[in-house]
Amino acid sequence: MPQDYYQTLGVDKTASAEDVRKAYRRLARKHHPDLNPGDKSAEELFKKVQEAYDVLSDPKKKEIYDQVGSYSENGMPGAGGGRGPNMGFGGFDFSDFARGAGGGGARTPPSGGGSFQDIFSQWFGRSQGEPESVEPQKGTDLEYGLNIDFWQAIRGTQVRLTINRQEVCTVCGGSGAKSGATTVCPECNGSGNVTQMAGAMRFSLTCPRCEGTGRLKNNCPNCQGDGRVSTPETVDVRIPAGAQQGSRLRVQGKGNAGTHGAPAGDLYITVRVDEHPFFRRDGDDIEITLPVRIDEAGLGAKIEVPTIDGRALLKIPQGTKNGQKFRLREKGVANSRTGQRGDQIVTVNLEAPVVQDERTKELLREYATLHPEDPRADIWAKV
Repeated sequence: MPQDYYQTLGVDKTASAEDVRKAYRRLARKHHPDLNPGDKSAEELFKKVQEAYDVLSDPKKKEIYDQVGSYSENGMPGAGGGRGPNMGFGGFDFSDFARGAGGGGARTPPSGGGSFQDIFSQWFGRSQGEPESVEPQKGTDLEYGLNIDFWQAIRGTQVRLTINRQEVCTVCGGSGAKSGATTVCPECNGSGNVTQMAGAMRFSLTCPRCEGTGRLKNNCPNCQGDGRVSTPETVDVRIPAGAQQGSRLRVQGKGNAGTHGAPAGDLYITVRVDEHPFFRRDGDDIEITLPVRIDEAGLGAKIEVPTIDGRALLKIPQGTKNGQKFRLREKGVANSRTGQRGDQIVTVNLEAPVVQDERTKELLREYATLHPEDPRADIWAKV
């Protein structure tokens, strides 16, 4: 059973082209293989989303899909013919009303308003024999995953990427034609329409061979008639300071080229940031765990702390406990949108001394004598 493209993208049949595009971009980001490495289900969903968008973003393909309920690259419905929303008339062939009893003469309906075939064609947007004009289509967007290291994300960087994108063919200027000469399409005899059957129904569809133009062009040998060619291009991308994991950057006009002079799509770059062995990032804040000696925690001290800007002094108050947190204001990451810096959070990790001499042992015994209280007393009272 073919998939429901509208259901796949989560949009209604009345959704605008922009709504379809937004739904596609949201789902493509969510299920992109680069962001879901090794996830086969995400890869399959991504393919379905791509397939649905390919049909619903193309007016000609969408017209066929809405009429027939399915789409294949030759423009025909699958075996048995899918049923569109107006195909509940099983057993009637409306074109019979346009023929005379002797075969060939047109019969005028009692109302005088034209044949049922004309009315049926009008339901689908245009009359039989009227070629459809080729409308320019904006180029599709491209998605690219980019790995950068911790410091490139913090400080910003300039990255040079090589991407494959569809460019306007330089040989034919995007027309897809070898020369200006065209011939009448033999499939539709220049009408732009072909008659197709779905069950017992006969109706008009856009000719898949000439795409409704009624004419065939002499295809450009460089682009095979598409008007575009796939080519590698080097793009310089500026990663702003403060970029985060999953940040998405847009490079306007660097997607695939449009058709018939339409603008190109955009290039979207999703950033993946490598972890740092010491600094941890939480939004715009930087977190670290800092070893502190017992004497520094007990007596208080000023100690040097590593930050993303270098060294900074931190005052450890007398009686600091293990796990206690301290905040260094505006020592975090500068927000890429507001420019305001986050903070650095320092978590204290008390380290017991390594006793290797008698003098240290003596001092520790003396300390135990001066402070005989049980630090676990509160725990025993609760259990």
